[in-house]
Amino acid sequence: MRKQLSIVHVARSPVGGLFRHIIDLVTMQRAAGHAVGLICDSTSGGDLEEERIAALAPQLSLGVARVPMARSIGPGDVSALIRVARHLARMKPDVVHGHGAKGGVYGRLAGFAQRRRGGHVVAFYTPHGGSLHYEPGSLSGRIFFAVERQLERVTDCLVHVSAYERDVYREKVGIPRCPAQVVLNGLRADEFEPVALVPDAADFLFIGELRELKGVDVFIEALGILEEEGRSPRALIVGPSSAADLNRYRDLANARLKSIRVAFMPPMPARQAFALARTVVLPSRAESLPYLVLEVAAAGIPLIATRVGGIPEIFVGEANRLVEPGQAVALAGAMRSALAAPERLKTEAMLRRERVRQKFSLETAASRIEEIYREALEARYSVRRAGEVEADAAR
Repeated sequence: MRKQLSIVHVARSPVGGLFRHIIDLVTMQRAAGHAVGLICDSTSGGDLEEERIAALAPQLSLGVARVPMARSIGPGDVSALIRVARHLARMKPDVVHGHGAKGGVYGRLAGFAQRRRGGHVVAFYTPHGGSLHYEPGSLSGRIFFAVERQLERVTDCLVHVSAYERDVYREKVGIPRCPAQVVLNGLRADEFEPVALVPDAADFLFIGELRELKGVDVFIEALGILEEEGRSPRALIVGPSSAADLNRYRDLANARLKSIRVAFMPPMPARQAFALARTVVLPSRAESLPYLVLEVAAAGIPLIATRVGGIPEIFVGEANRLVEPGQAVALAGAMRSALAAPERLKTEAMLRRERVRQKFSLETAASRIEEIYREALEARYSVRRAGEVEADAAR
């Protein structure tokens, strides 16, 4: 029987696709008999995220630790790192897996501290986009990429969720000086069950975090273009946001739209939201390999998305359907086509569903990640054994 592993996942904000990824890994790792823990931010997330963490807690035999973690770099990072290291020392994992830029920094440095104290810990990092969204020429980009480069020294393996993320890392940070693997995100079998629309379904749904990166403003501008053409589609915007961002996008919608009224709704489970509209619109400016696109595809819901990140890896054979990011006119054109030919979009959605079913399996992804963990542990054991042999020979 293979040794049970102790695994701790570290992330900043417990929201979006990143947290969905962690939930999936925790569920599969616990089902495989491993002990799992979670360390994440205590200041972000809302009621839905709190419910998800509470539901996940029974599977986290190593516990849940919440630590204040700021999005931007600042003096608070030092105290956050110290707290993460203390929690990690208490949990005593074999594996620490950092997710996102801040989770990757805290997890890997805390794991390194454990090794310095004699612990046998391997450290992994999945960017989920994170710092890779920055431009190489910007000050923030230069800082983050320099940090990423140095952290490779304490990283046992980079685990990318898409070939796109792997390629961007190589382009912006450099060819990694540690092992790197691509393991595509996967879906559960039940996520391929069709979603029945509510009787009064809206025409379009935006779902995701309400921030510029996700293109909420582009969605609103595209609705304005359709309105100018005499169309009045019904639209919903669902997702988490700060009060400031929510007010900003509400004000934008009120200023840009006259006859169209956009309903802003709080976060809810994705499949519940899918039932509220005939077509999902995801106008992101940047992504890695978004779970949301996979979830929409698996549910057989018509989808309009942008040509960013790993999304073309999901739209294999139909990449011409993707819209250029930040282009409200192009997005309005795709939405106009959806209104004019709904049956064509439904047919495309069902074909996409079958392709995603064949390629994106959660069971396969979790199994491969476990193998990567074990390969790294064995490599460290081999190094330690070789050192002990040399020490004995020296005596």
